[in-house]
Amino acid sequence: QVRLVESGGGLVQAGGSLTLSCAASGLTAGYYAMGWFRQAPGKEREFLATINWNGRLKYYVDSLKGRFTISRDNAKNAVFLQMNNLKPEDTAVYSCAADRDLGAPRLAQQYEYWGQGTQVTVSS
Repeated sequence: QVRLVESGGGLVQAGGSLTLSCAASGLTAGYYAMGWFRQAPGKEREFLATINWNGRLKYYVDSLKGRFTISRDNAKNAVFLQMNNLKPEDTAVYSCAADRDLGAPRLAQQYEYWGQGTQVTVSS
């Protein structure tokens, strides 16, 4: 059974930083792309970043403007999202996702497995 568990969320002041982690278990041998998405109250789920199985391909939503960095540690079956210069509009539930894919998909519907999410709240 595949399980993705996010951690690292919390309350931070505007301008601060957080690093989210996503621990994956149950992924059988293969190549998995990992992605981060977020959903704010009353808004649709938004793609943030994706990374392919070996970390050589990374894509970000344009609006992040270099504030967020995705990385992964395959030895630990984990993916991370470093978030800098956080803004109140970054407040949302952040979720990681995994998909058996050699590429780095950017659409939510391309991902098969999802975590429960972790809340990030940025105060002004």
